[in-house]
Amino acid sequence: MGRYVIRRLLQMIPVFFGTTLLIFLMVNVMGDPIAGLCGDRQCDPATAAQLRSEFGLDKPVWQQYLTYMGNVFTGDFGTAFNGQKVTELMATAFPITIRLTIVAIVFEIVIGISLGVVTGLRRGRPVDTTVLILTLVVISIPTFVTGLLLQLLLGVEWGIIKPSVSSEAPFNELLVPGLVLASVSLAYVTRLTRTSIAENARADYVRTAVAKGLPGRRVVIRHLLRNSLIPVVTFIGTDVGALMGGAIVTERIFNIHGVGFQLYQGILRQNSQTVVGFVTILVLVFLAANLLVDLLYAVLDPRIRYA
Repeated sequence: MGRYVIRRLLQMIPVFFGTTLLIFLMVNVMGDPIAGLCGDRQCDPATAAQLRSEFGLDKPVWQQYLTYMGNVFTGDFGTAFNGQKVTELMATAFPITIRLTIVAIVFEIVIGISLGVVTGLRRGRPVDTTVLILTLVVISIPTFVTGLLLQLLLGVEWGIIKPSVSSEAPFNELLVPGLVLASVSLAYVTRLTRTSIAENARADYVRTAVAKGLPGRRVVIRHLLRNSLIPVVTFIGTDVGALMGGAIVTERIFNIHGVGFQLYQGILRQNSQTVVGFVTILVLVFLAANLLVDLLYAVLDPRIRYA
């Protein structure tokens, strides 16, 4: 196990550099950040040259990348065009998005897996058909439609929740935004769990466990569910980073000043330092989540061993 972890960590190094380089190049071709900084009026040549020198934009792109990565390893993610440190923006944005992601993941695990188990064990019955139709509807509806509809009904019409989340963003205010953020992934988790449960329910080891006289609940939880959760855990693990980076729409709807909000502002203002800094952290989140998922395989299935 130890050698496997070390090997995976070493494999993450070129992935990290390659991904950050790709993001850095993509951000730098979005447009001229100085033009976005100056606003509607065009900067005079002297001011533009001074700003490019100040932010290091007058150097070749490869040199900008090397300088940026050198600063990243010292904990310096640069300065936004408004003069605020990117690390300060991260300190306020990431805790909020982490709380929102936790709420979304809990919804996926509790509701998605529970519905998947119920429908997988009752394949072809009315409850299975109903859940399949509902999940298909959820997948078909864009997130911004779901978010705006729930905000209108629960927040404006019925007054059950606040239409917009406060700046502190406590967990109780993030329940509805978390459900909106998790809605599509929750539907996929439900369908994936259902398919996996239905397939493994016909496996030999399940029939053997039933023939030995084991209680039905123990057969489902200890034998059927553990093996069926491997593809589900894979999906949820990769979905963690996707939820954190893909919360732009949800955070805009509910006025949540998290990672999605900061990325939106950075892209809108062509603030490359902010965008690259936040995406760099999200890359690390993706890599860590994938490593954790691989290690969970051995916990779910004892037959899996890492050399």
